[in-house]
Amino acid sequence: MELYVDTQRKDETESVDITPQTPSEASARRADRFNKVNRFLDRVFPVLLSLGVVLGVAFPWVFIEIRPLVPWLFGTVTLAGALKLRVRELGAAVSSPLPIILFFFMARVFMPSVIFLLSSLIFRGEPDIIAGYVVLYSVPAAVTAFIWVSIFKGDPALALTLIMLDTLLSPIVVPGTVRLFLGGEVNLDMTGMAISLILMIVIPTIAGVTFNELSRGKIPALVTPYLTPLTRLIMLLVLGANAAAVAPQIRLDNPRLWLIIAACIGFIALSFTCARIVTLAGKFDRKKQISFLFTTSLRNSVAGMTLAIQHFPELAALPAVMGVVLQQNTAAIMGRIFFGKIGEKTDAEAKK
Repeated sequence: MELYVDTQRKDETESVDITPQTPSEASARRADRFNKVNRFLDRVFPVLLSLGVVLGVAFPWVFIEIRPLVPWLFGTVTLAGALKLRVRELGAAVSSPLPIILFFFMARVFMPSVIFLLSSLIFRGEPDIIAGYVVLYSVPAAVTAFIWVSIFKGDPALALTLIMLDTLLSPIVVPGTVRLFLGGEVNLDMTGMAISLILMIVIPTIAGVTFNELSRGKIPALVTPYLTPLTRLIMLLVLGANAAAVAPQIRLDNPRLWLIIAACIGFIALSFTCARIVTLAGKFDRKKQISFLFTTSLRNSVAGMTLAIQHFPELAALPAVMGVVLQQNTAAIMGRIFFGKIGEKTDAEAKK
């Protein structure tokens, strides 16, 4: 009996893997755990954005103290997103320039013009709200568009190229667009707006691309799993601080607020619909359609909110605040309408 027990313990001991992990294996396992957390955060990203706004409105006395740090915090978020960009993606996409040309026509000419005309009709005599919509549709494409492109299996090279070009041109394009539509309506600090865009978007983007290129992708692979949760937290702080500045304007018993919300939903849906029509007219393949649709339709609403608060009356930030809350959820709905359920296979994929 005693011999049997010893043998059993020996077998149990032998069955346990006590091989020590190398530092690289331990690091890989930690990164894998963080990647699982990041995938979960991507799925609930629209909820996180709304949560940041809700917290800022509910506790403005807390988040208002963070406002001086917002440009630097937002720059950190931009840097983290730019670590995924590579110059080689630009070369691959430029070989087919039609989507790029149509993107800049839609995002920089057509949609800002349409939004200005519609908002002027809806909010006649309220230049601050009109200014808010113009700013929202003048800022560059949202980096989060790449998340939706990945989810719906679009063309990542095209999406990254459009986001990068639009971002780098923003210090010229955004002030120019705002002056074109609002020059006679509000007092504008064009130099200050350009400097804000350079500090919050352009410099962090160039730094992120440079780190990626010089390290040949090693730095993003090393830090992104750990950096993503941190940037989600920072985004909550940025949203909370910006929302705190307009908290007095957010009153559920105010009909104007509900009109702003309805207009936001309508404008977002209109932007997606117009982009869809362009992709069909241009006979893009499915992957290019997905990339064009999301990069053209999703604006960097957090940047728009920050610019509106820094350079316009606080009321001008309301459209961007509502854009933050509504844009990602509307993107999910429009993506499913045009491309089916997330993860749904195309006919070509199903035949393989």
